Amino acid sequence: METNNNLNLDMEKDQETPFDYSKRAQWLRAAVLGANDGLVSTASLMMGIGAVKQDVKTMLLTGFAGLVAGACSMAIGEFISVYSQYDIEVAQMKRESGGETKKDNLPSPTLAAIASALAFSLGAIVPLLAAAFVKEYKVRIGVIVAAVTLALVMFGWLGAVLGKAPVVKSSLRVLIGGWLAMAITSKTRFKYSLEKPHHPLDPLTTPEIKRVQTILSGHDPGFGSGSAIIHAMALDEPEKQRVVRWKKGDRLPPRRAEVLAMSNGESHVLTVDLNSGRVVSDLVNPTFGYPILTMKDIIAVSQVPYKSVEFNRSIEARGIPFSGLICITPFAGWYGPDEEGRRVIKIQCFSKQDTVNFYMRPIEGLYLTVDMDKLEIIKIVDNGPVPVPKSTGTEYRYEFLNETVHIDHVNPMSMEQPDGPSFQVEDGYMVKWANWKFHIKPDQRAGMIISQATVRDSKTGEVRSVMYKGFASELFVPYMDPGEGWYSKAYMDAGEFGLGPSSMPLVPLNDCPRNAYYIDGFFASPEGIPILQTNMICLFERYAGDISWRHSEILLPGTDIRESRAKVTLVARMACSVGNYDYIFDWEFQMDGVIRVTVAASGMLMVKGTAYQNIEDLGEKEADSGPLISENVVGVVHDHFISFHLDMDIDGSANNSFVKVHLEKQRLPPGKSRRKSYLKVKKYVAKTEKDAQIKLSLYDPYEFHFVNPNRRSRLGNPAGYKLVPGGNAASLLDHDDPPQIRGAFTNNQIWVTRYNRSEQWAGGLLMYQSRGEDTLQVWSDRDRSIENKDIVLWYTLGFHHVPCQEDFPVMPTIASSFELKPVNFFESNPVLGISPFFEKDLPVC
Repeated sequence: METNNNLNLDMEKDQETPFDYSKRAQWLRAAVLGANDGLVSTASLMMGIGAVKQDVKTMLLTGFAGLVAGACSMAIGEFISVYSQYDIEVAQMKRESGGETKKDNLPSPTLAAIASALAFSLGAIVPLLAAAFVKEYKVRIGVIVAAVTLALVMFGWLGAVLGKAPVVKSSLRVLIGGWLAMAITSKTRFKYSLEKPHHPLDPLTTPEIKRVQTILSGHDPGFGSGSAIIHAMALDEPEKQRVVRWKKGDRLPPRRAEVLAMSNGESHVLTVDLNSGRVVSDLVNPTFGYPILTMKDIIAVSQVPYKSVEFNRSIEARGIPFSGLICITPFAGWYGPDEEGRRVIKIQCFSKQDTVNFYMRPIEGLYLTVDMDKLEIIKIVDNGPVPVPKSTGTEYRYEFLNETVHIDHVNPMSMEQPDGPSFQVEDGYMVKWANWKFHIKPDQRAGMIISQATVRDSKTGEVRSVMYKGFASELFVPYMDPGEGWYSKAYMDAGEFGLGPSSMPLVPLNDCPRNAYYIDGFFASPEGIPILQTNMICLFERYAGDISWRHSEILLPGTDIRESRAKVTLVARMACSVGNYDYIFDWEFQMDGVIRVTVAASGMLMVKGTAYQNIEDLGEKEADSGPLISENVVGVVHDHFISFHLDMDIDGSANNSFVKVHLEKQRLPPGKSRRKSYLKVKKYVAKTEKDAQIKLSLYDPYEFHFVNPNRRSRLGNPAGYKLVPGGNAASLLDHDDPPQIRGAFTNNQIWVTRYNRSEQWAGGLLMYQSRGEDTLQVWSDRDRSIENKDIVLWYTLGFHHVPCQEDFPVMPTIASSFELKPVNFFESNPVLGISPFFEKDLPVC
């Protein structure tokens, strides 16, 4: 009974003594926060690394390393913290009790360290387990986020219950904090790449764009007030040899920006030194042209027609409601002295009533010429009303199409990559894949630039240079209608509008496949404010059932030889919508050392309104400008020419030559052979630039080799690459025709020039209303020596387009391409040893 009474007294005493929740909070804090830290930091680290390399092994290894490092760090930190507290309390006990201590009541630093490490590990194991069994990258990320979310809610709830805190608030606090940490960490690589350049050729970062604007405002107050306008801003790249010598880890060369601007009606080409904060060069009107148009120009000009009484009367006379009117598609060109001395633009209007495809509803016969700087109409031409084509059948948006399509359904498909993509993107713009490494960046004018492309020799492991820089230099689209309102439709899309600002975000799964990696672009607004172009470039691996090489042998008794290798390539893609046309640019890298460049065109035709609805209505009046492709719609014949700047550096830049390999027919004398003729190869080294001005001909065939005569194979052949043209077309315009004067780079399909860093744009630096005085033709006619020098290959890809009914209301994609292919560059087939695919390595879908 005494024992029971004592027990009851002890229980009563315990009940009367309030529990100190602050003491409980100490170990709860260590346990819950340790697990929470392990959970969030490991998941964030895995997602951050996964943004760069997406295969499951890398993510798991990163997570495990984070677990070990974090657990050790937490243990050491907790040990030091508790031991410090331990020492303080022991000292306090000695002071209060005259030297006696009760260490048994003190926390153990060792146990605290072990507990902290275990708590951290417990949290860290959650994202590791979530990722371990999911091979597809995007699904893996989703599973990690879901698992971490559940664990965060559980930890928040547990901490709240044990700590007697509000459950909802505690759980939300932990959940939001964890999500925020994962979001920030997963974007750290991207954000870091935006804020700081890592490579001499990296595009201007957002802080650099802002700094350029600040420097310009100090140089010319107009840049601050708005009277001076920025039309283009890009990195002024360092000297080539300085870039070539640079290695990762070296200090970057001084960063400079090149700015094309307008101030007080004059063109300015400014060089801004970001390191010194000064404008080091300001060239005023260096040529007769003007800088690239801005979106601000285009929008402002589109509003000018509505100010004209004469224009409004013409629209009313045609019975077109102003609510359905849109005036865009500016064009200019150069057609003589009367259009010089001011920025001139020409406009046509369209009806958008009952359709978004206003390009198919031109308001024909009414044309305007506008002074862009004064925003005043210079001239109105009204040749009388022409029937506006109907909106029926012009719709192209899937959700609004009501027509029955008599095509059997094709199931969705995608290429699966169980371990994620094989390529890596380092520091935002440096790409590594298979045996290739190259720098890629968005560009306001060219859209996309590939630089410092190197390939690793599969036999020796040597990294060898192939191309220093490649990009679309100009895109020339002349229309073949000499009539009023149409004769000036001869576009220079890169130099007048810019392929970069015209780019639209690439659409996942349709523009680019699953597992694609996207790169954003940043350009300067007319006021110098950074503008984001999201998903401007994508990178992805392509496999479409193509074969890299194969051979089967049946002539060897007792053997069964069937060797085949799948052809997998890496594609860098950029697409832009320049007015009515959409262009898709692909740079495709192959493991055999080939670079294949493809340009595809889609979008809408530039059409002309007509009174005719059927070709029978024409009788003998066959339309000069093109065929009838729908009722009241003429598809105007036109050309597309894309000129590529290809700075080939075969095993170095200083010692390359251009070799024309001619296939010459040889006639055999009677009695020599039963054959009458054969082809013989003869090689000619181009001595000067004029030797390398080449028009392609099927009946006078050549191969075109870029070689390094100082680098020989074991057989003595010079290492080289050859240009392999695809289908092509030549410009048939007279050389004195104003559009052809500006587009003189299409006078030949192939050019080779001496390297000059200022000669990059085939139509000239200032393209708008230029007179052709600064073109590739002019540079090449200087006839500089190109043998065993640093030289540049220029190739113009082209096609004539005679429209047809299948191009209405939106064009099926058409494409043309060329290849840069190794020739005696490797000692043998470089992909002989690549492994075949096996069923066991593929996912089960």
